[in-house]
Formats: sequence, C-alpha cells, structure tokens
Amino acid sequence: MNLLKKHSAEILIHLLFWALFIFISLFVFTQYYWAENPFLQYFFILIIIVYTNNQLLLPLFVKKKWYVLYGIAFVLISVLATQLYCNVFARCGCSIMKCLSDYLWQTLVPLLFFSFIWMLFKFLDGQEKLAQTTQERTEMELKFLKSQINPHVLLNNLNTIYAYSIDKPNQTPDLILKLSENLKHVLYETNSEKVSLEKELLFIQNYIDFQKIRTEGVKEINYHYKTDSNQYQIAPLLLITIIENAFKHSIAHSKIGISINVTNYQLHLISSNQFNINTNKNTKAIGLENLKKRLLLIYPDNHSLYIHQKGDVFTVELKIDQL
Repeated sequence: MNLLKKHSAEILIHLLFWALFIFISLFVFTQYYWAENPFLQYFFILIIIVYTNNQLLLPLFVKKKWYVLYGIAFVLISVLATQLYCNVFARCGCSIMKCLSDYLWQTLVPLLFFSFIWMLFKFLDGQEKLAQTTQERTEMELKFLKSQINPHVLLNNLNTIYAYSIDKPNQTPDLILKLSENLKHVLYETNSEKVSLEKELLFIQNYIDFQKIRTEGVKEINYHYKTDSNQYQIAPLLLITIIENAFKHSIAHSKIGISINVTNYQLHLISSNQFNINTNKNTKAIGLENLKKRLLLIYPDNHSLYIHQKGDVFTVELKIDQL
C-alpha cells in the first residue's frame, strides 16, 4: 500500500468513526446526558485515553508480548474512565454496576475500535515489508542464479573456439560471430525480467550450432522448434540450462533430441540424451537445481518440470502454461 494512501485512509477512518460516535452519543442516547451535555466535556478526556492507548500502551505491550497484562490494563482503563465520566461529568449518582451498564460502551467502543485499526494497519505494514523483502530476495537470488549460468555457457563456447582455432581454423570466424551474438544477448538482454523469445531462441540456436561443430561425427543432434508468434516474452537464460545439461551429460556416439514448441502462450520443451549409467548417477546437476529455483521464483504456479530416467536415457520436460 502506498504510504500516502495508507495515511489518508487511516485519517479518514478516524474522522468517520468519531463523527458517527458523537452523533450516536448525542442524539441516540439523549436520555442520559443531553440536558447538560456532559459527554462533550468527557469527549476530550476520551480522545486522550484512546490515543495514549494507540500511541504508547498498545505498541509497548505488543512489542514486549505482554498480552495478558495489556488485557488487564485495557479493562482497568475502561472501568476507571467510565467511573470518571459517571462521577465527575455526568454526576448520575448511580451504582458502579449501573454506571458500567449505562456508560461503559462510550469508553469501550472507541478503545476496541482503534485498537483493532492499529493492529490492522500494523499487519498491513508487516505484509508490505514482507512483500518488499521477498521481492528484494527474489531479485538477488535471480541475479545470483544468472551469474552461475552465464560464465558456464560462455566458457564452453570459448573452449570450442580455442579447439577449432587449432584444428579447424577456417571455422573460427563463424564461431566468433556466433559467440559475439551470444555475448550481446547476455550483456544487454538478460538484465530485464523478460526478454523476447525470438532472441532467446537465437541464443539457443547459436549454442547448438557450436555443439554441432564441436561434436561432429561424435553425436547426432536433432533439434527443432515451432512457435506461432514472435511476440512472446520469457525469462532470460531459462531454457539453455536444460539444453546445456543434455550436451554436458551425453555420451559419445549417442543421440540428443531437443524440441521446443510454443503455441497459444504455452511453452513445451523436451530434451533427451543418453548417458553412462555407471559413471553418471547424479541426475540433479547444479544447473537443473538452479533451474528449479528460478522457475519457482518466476513462474511459481505456472510451470511443471519433469525429470525422467529410463535405462540410459535421461529426459527433461518443461511446460510453462502462460508466457
């Protein structure tokens, strides 16, 4: 809640309550005190009692968690204030029980109401601070997770360029160009909460092109994507984690299948690769763990991530229901 709006709402609530309370006290229960208007004299004492409770007593007792003591103090204040009204202002000469029966509500109602309002706005402040803290924590965690992803992807690309600058120097310029495009994407695009899916797919295509050159004659790569629009947005560097994991943990002379389908704002990615059962038992690689965290932060109720292992085939399936 905006700070100015919150204070304005709080002031308005106070003014409306007091206006209604004064009206009821003077015009509804006139038989008690209308002739001499003792209520108007007592009203200023009541204001002091109510706001002393709100500004001093209630914050102090709640902070110390002295709830029982506050309850006792609340009752005592209400009873004593009512006796003050009866004996000093109204001078009704009635018994204690008659006094409480007729006039206790005048002190009790404002105290209860404004205590409730104080706790309500305190709760709203707490929720606002919690939301702000959660947002800041989420942003920091996302930045940390992205910082783990970016260097790893780029390091693989640099290693590929280095290897081919020695063995196949004629392919180096094309690799450098692709790396330049990916660097541009990482440096200038991924600071946003969402990026164009089209640019993200180009980033993935460049990465896969690197891998095709790097694993030529060693691995068979089947990659295809389909999208019904170029207007979609997606969290940056989200899909690359799954794709990179497929290459990282696949074995030589195997097939890698990657499929991305985006239709009607729904994304469906399936990645599969063969791995060595005897040497690669860690199906929860750090990249996939980071991906799970990012998905929970960005698409908390809007995604499903399935990790399957059947024989020597490892499959990751991601669905995002609303891009």
